[in-house]
Order: sequence, then C-alpha cells, then structure tokens
Amino acid sequence: MQRGNIFVVTAPSGAGKTTLVAALLAADPLIRLSVSYTTRAPREGEVDGKHYHFVRREDFLLRLQQGEFLESAEVYGNFYGTSQRWLQQQLDAGNDILLEIDWQGAQQVRALFPDAIGIFILPPSLEVLEQRLRSRAKDSEESIVRRMASAREEINHVEAFDYVIVNEFVDEAVKDLVSVVRSQRVRIGAQSLRHVALLAALRGN
Repeated sequence: MQRGNIFVVTAPSGAGKTTLVAALLAADPLIRLSVSYTTRAPREGEVDGKHYHFVRREDFLLRLQQGEFLESAEVYGNFYGTSQRWLQQQLDAGNDILLEIDWQGAQQVRALFPDAIGIFILPPSLEVLEQRLRSRAKDSEESIVRRMASAREEINHVEAFDYVIVNEFVDEAVKDLVSVVRSQRVRIGAQSLRHVALLAALRGN
C-alpha cells in the first residue's frame, strides 16, 4: 500500500492559515487534519478533540518526556505537540496528513520525514497582517506587538518551504492550496504505486 503524504502548513499569526486549512478540508475529504495537543486555554467556539486536545501543562510535559510527540514547540508561553502514534497510523493506512504547525515544528517534522511537503502562507504585507490581528479584537496591544515581531522572525524561514502562497484574496489562496495537495497525488512515484495493474495492462505486461 502506498504511504500517505505529509503536508505541513505554516504561517504567522493572522495570515489566514486556519481559514485556508478549513477550506482545504472542505474541498478535499481525503486529507486528515492532525489535531495538536496544547496547554493553552480553549478559545470561544473551540471543541476539545476537534480543534485541539487541551491538556494541563503537567500532562503535556509528561507526554513529552515519554516521547509521544513527533514535534513540539513553545509558542507565546504555551506548548503545542503532534501525536507521533496517530500520524504513523494514518500514514501506514495510506492517508494524507495535514499538520498546521509553526516553523519550529515544521523543521522537526521535515528532519524526520524529508519527503514532507512544506507550505508557507504569507500575508500580502505586514500592514495587512497587523490590520487582520487588530480586526480580530482578541489580542491586547502587547500581544499584537509580540505577534508582529514573531511574524517577522517566522517569515525569515520561508525559503525552507517547498511552496509559498500569498493570502491576499482568500478564494485564490484556497485554489492554490488545493492545487498543491492534488499535484502531489499525481506525481509519477505516487501514480506508479497507485495504478500498478493499469500501467501493466497499458504496457502489455
């Protein structure tokens, strides 16, 4: 059986990553979203087990010590991590996996899975990014300043990714993201494994 692909989507806070990922999942039911573990408190509307696995800091650190996470990072004072067991099970079943993680986590994943496809979402400008953060009305002035500084640092790592999508117009950015995922499935290596019998018949073997 062909192993699934790993797609790693990264973006600075406010670039629209969550919106684009939700649209991708709606457009492509074959891809599985990895649900990260986190120590941060749930935001309004977030559901445990769907958006994140919300755990206590002590529980997270114990799981980390036991080697349960494929990758982990501390972001804005909270820990985030991806379940190694779940991801391996999905890959072995031939499912494509999408990881919505920061650049630090992306580096860790790609060190272990060099074939993972890295996708970086950029805002059209830093001014637009700041406007989006402010329009959410969820962050304090201090938090916005911290997130903007973090965004500049994250963008410095964009060259480490395979694809870059500028999220100026959401509909166009969604099309780009869907295209990246589907293009990976029709690469010769993937198709050779997926259509062994067909290729053999067409070749007269």
